[in-house]
Amino acid sequence: MKKGLVLSVLLVAFSVLSVNAQLTDTAISKSKAAKWYKKKEWLNGVALTPHKSINKEEFARQYAINKPYWDKAFAFLKEHDLKTLAKGKYPVDGDNVFVSVTEDPSKDFDKTNWESHRKYIDVQCIITGDEKMGKWPVAEVTSTTKPYDEAKDVANYTAPGKFYVIPGGSFIIFFPGEAHRPNISPDGKKQVVKKVVVKVRAVPIAGS
Repeated sequence: MKKGLVLSVLLVAFSVLSVNAQLTDTAISKSKAAKWYKKKEWLNGVALTPHKSINKEEFARQYAINKPYWDKAFAFLKEHDLKTLAKGKYPVDGDNVFVSVTEDPSKDFDKTNWESHRKYIDVQCIITGDEKMGKWPVAEVTSTTKPYDEAKDVANYTAPGKFYVIPGGSFIIFFPGEAHRPNISPDGKKQVVKKVVVKVRAVPIAGS
């Protein structure tokens, strides 16, 4: 009986130490994150260019904690011919990683919305065409137009934003805490954009 109790206590202590070690390992410095990111081993040979706006520290943190999810996400992008991949939904790893493929015209600015997610990270890959997207910290939005809907994992806002044109053959990542406004026609000229969006389960931001 005593032996079993001691074993239980040791197992609990080991679990606590393991969790603390994981949290320490994922507190990644800016320089360490930049070095890791620059090596691009995480890309796993995917022939897409990452956008300059990607938050390297948050990416490194999320990857360190959920490496299997990210490896499966990039494996999907590598193993499929994205230009010929049919529109639709593709499961990758249950509720942890899944893919949506669209091929639709871009929209006028006023037909798009600011949004953010809490449960999932968006890896938005532009395969053909160009698309304008906005990015802005949720903490600095002007107002909330639709409060967070847990079932849909989305909230909507008004925000000033910083905008980028994402060209075909590249991708951008939006983490929780980053409001984004996709689907905008560059220079107001509508075009058909083929897009592969990979949803990767997120690790909550500390204190959220």
